[in-house]
Amino acid sequence: MFFRERQQITICVVAGVIVCIFVLFWYLPLCKRMKAVKQAKAAQTLAIAKGVADSKHLPLIKEQLEKLRTRLGNYEANIPGHNTFGGFLGRITDLMNENNLKEQEITPGEQVKADKFNCIPVSMRCKGELAQIFKLYRQLQTLDRLIRIEQVKLTNDSNYNGQMSMETKAVIYYRAKVGQG
Repeated sequence: MFFRERQQITICVVAGVIVCIFVLFWYLPLCKRMKAVKQAKAAQTLAIAKGVADSKHLPLIKEQLEKLRTRLGNYEANIPGHNTFGGFLGRITDLMNENNLKEQEITPGEQVKADKFNCIPVSMRCKGELAQIFKLYRQLQTLDRLIRIEQVKLTNDSNYNGQMSMETKAVIYYRAKVGQG
């Protein structure tokens, strides 16, 4: 009987060792791999969902890109490749005359050179009614040349008859010649 009990104990120990080996070397690594596969699947599902959501925005982004390209083309077209500064100041003077602005003074500053664009600061002064001055600003926006208005000072005349003095500091751009700067 002792032999039989020993045999049963041995069988139980061997069965326990087999179960431990099964759990340690097959079941646990398989669970780790399944967990990694589930995480990878979740990450791929998330990436696909993000791609689908982004693809819905793609037409809007393309439209914005085209608008920006058009705007960039217009922007660069408004910066001439040569300095036609005198004629341009003449056009500003003509606009002031069209709007019946008085005591006109346009004073160019010293040219500032850079790699791609050069600029010339300009100081403009005149007197007129507020509507005439703002009409001048709207017309300056429609000119075929880039002008950056840096400072505007509007002052009411001392006798309050509706006349205003306008002082504007602006910058006018043109392209630099190749090799300049």
